[in-house]
Amino acid sequence: MLPALILVFVIGLPALNLLPSEGSLWHVSDYTLNLFGKFLAYAILALGLDLLWGYTGILSLGHGVFFCLGGYAIGMHLMLEIGAEGVYGSALPDFMVWNQVTALPWFWRPFSSGAFALAAVVLVPGLFAAVFGYLTFRSRIKGVYFSIVTQALALSMWLLFNRNELNLGGTNGLADFKTLFGYSLQDAATQWWLYVITAATLVAAYLACRTVTRSPLGRVLVAIRDAEGRVRFSGYAAAHYKLFVFVVSAALAGIAGALYAPQVGIITPGKMGVLPSIEMIVWVAVGGRGTLVGAVLGAIGVNWLRSFLTEAYPDLWLYVLGGMFVAVVMFVPDGLAGLPGRLARWARSRGVAPELGAPAVARRPP
Repeated sequence: MLPALILVFVIGLPALNLLPSEGSLWHVSDYTLNLFGKFLAYAILALGLDLLWGYTGILSLGHGVFFCLGGYAIGMHLMLEIGAEGVYGSALPDFMVWNQVTALPWFWRPFSSGAFALAAVVLVPGLFAAVFGYLTFRSRIKGVYFSIVTQALALSMWLLFNRNELNLGGTNGLADFKTLFGYSLQDAATQWWLYVITAATLVAAYLACRTVTRSPLGRVLVAIRDAEGRVRFSGYAAAHYKLFVFVVSAALAGIAGALYAPQVGIITPGKMGVLPSIEMIVWVAVGGRGTLVGAVLGAIGVNWLRSFLTEAYPDLWLYVLGGMFVAVVMFVPDGLAGLPGRLARWARSRGVAPELGAPAVARRPP
């Protein structure tokens, strides 16, 4: 399944986009490429969430916070890159001029540096997760209580970022980006390279997560998921392992947000609330938690379905999302990634030969 995903999304789509739009049946439009670039950014976030929930058993309902922190980090730099090209011709972002801010706030100034902004994409959500995780894991908050605490975090951060006094755009967020490190975001070539960078980052994130899960560290994470008490009694500091994976997951979410913002052209507190964070859990559940490949498949598949249904049947999307989650939990708990194995086991139980194309041979009971 993984080679097919790489072939289609990492190699196929950007290559087909380079084909001439006229006279070619296989041409992929700039709009489609940009749409799937957003989906691949979501898949990076889903990988980190699967590492946290699928392998370690920590269900976070607040990962939209870390996603937005990464998006805001790069968005602040992009807003400062606009300079005097804004609507009001001021060096300040347009929303600050509208809100009668006369000087650039102190916490905005370092983001005029592109290097600082790129570092902040990882460090801001990572450090925030480190402080939050240390306080919660040290207190041995886990299970449904941890989920409630992270949900409260998402709600409180959403309320905070909606305030104009924070000087981060309020409910409108940061938008109308024009350039990215000097390259016009309206240029199709820039968007093509953004897609390629997002796809390459997704592959790198997958390989990093797979390295973790196949290492002794990964076995400790799975042991924490299955029997945390035994891990502690064996002499392991379970809280330290949980803090590590929580910070890594938050950093991946921040990177995903930073890749999302310039491709979509906006980042708002709307992606930080409770509902978006719950949707992120649905991506992993539908794809198959504890598989990594399932997280990627779920993020791309669910969001593609959402894009299709919100255009064709806008009133049905939330019902479909809820029904899909219930159906997966009840009938396919290992998600889409586990569906082939489930079908193979069903076929074997019916006496069907597992080899493709081989004649069915009824098996005698032992």
